[in-house]
Amino acid sequence: MSIDHSDDSTDQRPRGLLPDVPRQGGFGPVVDRAWASEPYHHAAASWGAAESVGKILLKQREIVRGTHSMFVMNHPNGFDCPGCAWPDDKSLTLDFCENGVKHVTWEMTPKRVHPDFFANHTVTELAGWTDYELEDQGRLTEPMVYDQESDKYVPIQWQAAFDMIGAQLRSLDDPNQATFYTSGRLSNEATFLYQLMVREYGTNNLPDCSNMCHEASGRALQAAIGSGKGTCDLADWEEADALFIMGANAASNAPRMLTALADATRRGARVVHINPLVEAGATKTIVPHEVVDMALFKATSVSNMNIQVRPGGDLALLRGIAKVVIEAGQTDPTVMDADFLAEFTDGFDAYRELVMTTPWAEITRQAGVPEDEIRRVAQIYLDSTKTIVSWCLGVTQHEHGVDTVREIVNLLMLRGNLGRPGAGPSPVRGHSNVQGNRTCGIDHRPPKWIDKLDEACGIDSPREHGLDTVKSVQAMHDGSVKVFVGMGGNFVLAAPDTTYTAAGLSRCEMTVQVSTKLNRSHLVHGRKALILPCLGRTEKDVQGAGPQGVTVEDAMAMVHISHGKRRPASPDLLSEPAIIAGIAQATLPGSTTPWQWYVDDYDRIRDLMAQVLPGFEGFNELIKTPGGFRIPQPARERVFETPSGRAVFSVAPMPNVIPMDPDTLILQTMRSHDQWNTTIYSADDRYRGIKNLRELIFLNESDMAARGLSEGDFVDITATSIDGSQRTLQRFRALRYDLPRGSAAGYMPEMNALVGIADFSTQSDQPLMKNLRVTVVPSAT
Repeated sequence: MSIDHSDDSTDQRPRGLLPDVPRQGGFGPVVDRAWASEPYHHAAASWGAAESVGKILLKQREIVRGTHSMFVMNHPNGFDCPGCAWPDDKSLTLDFCENGVKHVTWEMTPKRVHPDFFANHTVTELAGWTDYELEDQGRLTEPMVYDQESDKYVPIQWQAAFDMIGAQLRSLDDPNQATFYTSGRLSNEATFLYQLMVREYGTNNLPDCSNMCHEASGRALQAAIGSGKGTCDLADWEEADALFIMGANAASNAPRMLTALADATRRGARVVHINPLVEAGATKTIVPHEVVDMALFKATSVSNMNIQVRPGGDLALLRGIAKVVIEAGQTDPTVMDADFLAEFTDGFDAYRELVMTTPWAEITRQAGVPEDEIRRVAQIYLDSTKTIVSWCLGVTQHEHGVDTVREIVNLLMLRGNLGRPGAGPSPVRGHSNVQGNRTCGIDHRPPKWIDKLDEACGIDSPREHGLDTVKSVQAMHDGSVKVFVGMGGNFVLAAPDTTYTAAGLSRCEMTVQVSTKLNRSHLVHGRKALILPCLGRTEKDVQGAGPQGVTVEDAMAMVHISHGKRRPASPDLLSEPAIIAGIAQATLPGSTTPWQWYVDDYDRIRDLMAQVLPGFEGFNELIKTPGGFRIPQPARERVFETPSGRAVFSVAPMPNVIPMDPDTLILQTMRSHDQWNTTIYSADDRYRGIKNLRELIFLNESDMAARGLSEGDFVDITATSIDGSQRTLQRFRALRYDLPRGSAAGYMPEMNALVGIADFSTQSDQPLMKNLRVTVVPSAT
């Protein structure tokens, strides 16, 4: 595919972007700031996390209410943390983490963005602010509409905003000329109403953040075991005697996982981390709620081995482990679970032949790991009777992400580690309800239960596939999508190819952003633009029938209810279900769906969901169970809803992940510890030893020497896209880091500017944010 970038040059940059796109999330020009880098040797979490929490509460001026929130967050009758999707541990009095506190206090801030703020600042002026400065202004308080004449956002009444959206959507020639994005923050109830509105309107254009993170996991698991989710829960993690953690940074992305890993090593389970970088959360931890350990500075190991696989080399490593297992099975028939393989799987013989004919030389070359090290990892698997493999974006954001996840399932099936306690596949999801969004209908491909939806709601949903995230950006860019509605998130910075995405949004006839705080996507807008402020997860939601709760689904398919406890940041905020209903009523005047009736009492939404969604029968009763309920997982019971009725082995070829040009490096984008997705709390990254710097690239020491680079030198980074186009970031600092030779790493969203719109997987359609081919040279000045 050839993409025209002629409209995206620096001189024709879309409105709303900083002149220097790579610094969208940063803190001004790198040369203006003192910075420091030193290795981090301390335990993850520990007193550093406790100190950080104290600083956060002081900075946000929420000492009393912020402290109180820690005792109700992730607890029955409290609110669910709006951060990650790690399951709640109801046995803990304090079930929170440093990043959860950051996320909650960022939402609870006393700062407010009133209409007078917008009256004092044009969009052109605000476009010169960094994203930290934008979000740091505080909570949005009233709906706002863009006024082109003054170049400012001005107040608008809610009904007028809904009427404006409805008129625009009704004016389109085809419902497919609008796209409706969802971030992972949306509750199950709001999600269900949102997809109902969109499908009743007549399109499946429902892109979401899963399209950029775990789409590969869902597609792989669906093909292999008949369900797009993992099979494990926390009880399984507590029972497993081996845990393999792949492509994940637990300390920053799912910090509460550290508790499970520490518990595992204490009981004698073996824990193996597989990742190009050895992260702090893959070494040792002191969990802050373990008071005695904190007092004694007693760290617990959370790892028995760290395997530094080359980026994209995970499939080769897994195949090497499988090769050792199959070799061992040739002399010991008890090594593999012959009964499970015979009764519950298809394709084992072909897979065994593929593995045994794959030479060790190619396995070790592609994995970047020596054979003896692979054999040591394999021995841990052989010694285990119950194994869980868990993974995150380091596995999925590659061209062959689907194949790699299927190889995980292949390995598990060899020894029957599927559909029994203490074993199975367990993906680490990101945002707090990203899995619930997909369960409840946010999918550009019609869900299996769409006939039930139509029957229960009296509508006729479209059956053709809609647009995912990448295709939505392309469609906005070429003019075939004219309206963008964003339900949460900061789309322009989360999506690939920042300048190209911004140009697409700017070409829309209308952009609508439902948000809690000001962000870049409000400034990169269509000809007409609306900002609709909503309640946060921590805030009370009172409707016609009284106070309401909303539900979320965690990464292990547990669904539980969340009750906000705080007074809303403004009396003019609406809940997400109320905003969706208002848009629906204005857009679908002839609809028989009782939108306002649903909003008056969320029990009514849940009753409707119980008629439609598998596993939600008796929804309103199920959520009364302390801790919630788990959605049934047929594959957990060894019921595989595949065409054959069996779990299916994949026989994918082992990909070549090594660039032909020795000057080319494989770059992976990642978060710092002090950010959550596109929200950046500071320019520090404590666990990697970075202070006051984000415009950096981590490099292997040998790769730096080969390029004549010293620590902190300025470099230019050029990525070559699949379509041959190139994008360059200038004057980033080169820093030494322990990662495989031939690889590099840096922060998103700054480095999203390197990901071309054509750089997406043909297997999953995910942007290749962990597999960018780049060259690094000293900056000219």
